[in-house]
Amino acid sequence: MILPKKLSDSEEDTRHFLVSLPLFDSFNVDELTVLTQHMSYIQLQRGEFLFVEGDPGTFLGFVVNGILEVMKKSETGENIVIARLAKGSSIGEMALIDKSPRSATVVAKQPTTMVTLTDKGFDLLTRKSPALGIKVMQKIARLLSLNMRRTSSRLADLMQHNP
Repeated sequence: MILPKKLSDSEEDTRHFLVSLPLFDSFNVDELTVLTQHMSYIQLQRGEFLFVEGDPGTFLGFVVNGILEVMKKSETGENIVIARLAKGSSIGEMALIDKSPRSATVVAKQPTTMVTLTDKGFDLLTRKSPALGIKVMQKIARLLSLNMRRTSSRLADLMQHNP
């Protein structure tokens, strides 16, 4: 593993945000410091889009505070809210895995702070620190698995009520 270097003010803010997220509670200080050097934080204003369905999928994001709405276009072209994301939620996990276009639109419902990891940042992290890259990938795999389980349960409920 690489030894962490001194962090800039922006990186310190990013690490502070990471520490506040349950997903990263099993990471030690050195791991968080190295991870922070490959991440950044962004601020969204109310009504600002994080991304739009069809955009290139280039990053994964974690909500530090605020609320995001995830919308999917229906067959009639109407945007339907399919999820609301608050502190600790993640969005864009699939982008780091399959590099496919965004499958939904995400908009801030109130001012929102996020920590992001780009696909390039993740690739660089895994080259520099493979063990940390694997740990991050395991966390992403768990997030995807949980999301699939929730989606399957919702689908089963919908199918039961609309045979």
